[in-house]
Amino acid sequence: MIQQHQFTSAAKALVWAVLASALLLGGCTSVSLSRAPVEDRGNPNASTPTATTTTVAGTSTTATAAPLKPLPGIENAGKPGYYTIRPGDTMIRIGLDTGQNWRDIARWNGLENPNLIEVGQVLRVIPPGTAETTPGSFIPRPVTVPPTVVGTAIPPAGTRTATATTPTAAVTTTTAPVVVTPAPSPVSTAPVPAASSAGDDDVAWIWPTSGAVIAGFDEAKNKGLDIAGKAGDPVLAAGDGRVVYAGAGLRGYGNLVILKHNNTYLTAYAHNQTLLVKEDQTVRKGQKIAEMGQSDADRVKLHFEIRRQGKPVDPARYLPTR
Repeated sequence: MIQQHQFTSAAKALVWAVLASALLLGGCTSVSLSRAPVEDRGNPNASTPTATTTTVAGTSTTATAAPLKPLPGIENAGKPGYYTIRPGDTMIRIGLDTGQNWRDIARWNGLENPNLIEVGQVLRVIPPGTAETTPGSFIPRPVTVPPTVVGTAIPPAGTRTATATTPTAAVTTTTAPVVVTPAPSPVSTAPVPAASSAGDDDVAWIWPTSGAVIAGFDEAKNKGLDIAGKAGDPVLAAGDGRVVYAGAGLRGYGNLVILKHNNTYLTAYAHNQTLLVKEDQTVRKGQKIAEMGQSDADRVKLHFEIRRQGKPVDPARYLPTR
């Protein structure tokens, strides 16, 4: 009976010891399960690191996140002579819209791979050292024509990683292959003087082909004239100038030639089956630069554009009356 009483007393003492220990620990530590980690992402254009604070089980830890890199050239956004990349842009498109050679734009901005550009990135679209005037005034280098012109077309320019709605999505342009043949006739050797800003509006235009106009200018739907013809019909330079693009890298234009005539105007000749010139080649008004076709089009035709400082204008207002 005495032993049983001693055992019961010892058991009670053990229980009280365990309860006391539990109460002591409970008073020193509290656990919160309802509070989620807190993250401060900071300014997306900031170049300084951001701090992330996490609170779990009554303790706080702070970790420094990697800095968010600003878009290239963002400090020049909105300035005259600079262009902010929009969804769907390519370097060729930017060159056409600013009246520049896309290769020059890539060089002015130090782009190692012109196929990799981002929406929101800002590019210089006038030569370094050129006076930055009013927005939209893109001032290319003067055009000169040497005594002779000989050349063949270069392969189509490649496309870039597109930045339409998702900047990392890749888009590949598929167009008809560029067929290259030698120029059929010699070129006059009479020199052409360098273009000057004073005479930029004095281009003596000619029609690029003799077919009938099947679609007129519409700034929203058709940025030039569509001219009918037969496959292989000659496509002529509408004025003296320099080739700033020859290839099939611009979606919707097929085999395309772009000529820069002076500090104001360029012309575009689309849907050809054969290109007879190459980039940086100088050409004469009336020179055969391509053969008509239907690359990236529903029928044989020439799509012809005149652009004034990169903006499409109605060619019918500039071409002579037939």
